[in-house]
Amino acid sequence: MALKPLSARKSSGTRRDGRQLSRIAAALRHDIVTGVMPPGGKVPQERIAERFAVSRIPVRDALRQLEGEGLVTFIPNRGARVAPLGADDLREICEMRVALETLALRRALPELSNAQLDQAAALQDALESAPVEEFGVLNAAFHEALYAPAQRPRLLAQIEMLGRAADRYLRMTVASLDYAQTSHDEHRELLSACRSRDEAAAVACLTRHIEVAGDALLDLMAKADSNPPEASN
Repeated sequence: MALKPLSARKSSGTRRDGRQLSRIAAALRHDIVTGVMPPGGKVPQERIAERFAVSRIPVRDALRQLEGEGLVTFIPNRGARVAPLGADDLREICEMRVALETLALRRALPELSNAQLDQAAALQDALESAPVEEFGVLNAAFHEALYAPAQRPRLLAQIEMLGRAADRYLRMTVASLDYAQTSHDEHRELLSACRSRDEAAAVACLTRHIEVAGDALLDLMAKADSNPPEASN
């Protein structure tokens, strides 16, 4: 039997390793965002390797990828931990989201077709009837539908990465502040501005949508810090 050329075998192995890494990163990302792996908790690399029946190398590579997304931190001599939720981190995420997402919207708006706006509206319909655990995915899909016509792959990749980092905070906002209806109303307002091709109104609405949610959660976190739970006896 003829062997495949070495270059083909390397290519096949690279694709397989890449899929493996993506699968591990996606599963861990889901566990972190949904709170299965809590903020500040230790990341058990050996247990994860057993879970996916792999060596620790792809696990470590997946964790490095999540570190780049702000979901994991490496502490010298103590291993990896889930990144804690913090006011400074949230503030930076919101600032970056406003800058990048308004840029994407400006670039996308002249190219947005009515069919694409109908797609975003359908996603919003689904979002309004979805359970809380599906809110993050559908919310991201709604925004992606509006930004995709910008045709700026680097920009959209950065927005996606920020969205992953923001998702943990977004879930807290929706769950703790009963914020879902406010978000739905703001989405409808954003859709209306986009249909009117009113760039100024659309950008103002999107900016407010990101900043108001961030400010509300920052206030909640500040109150929690000033009123820590009493230690049990």
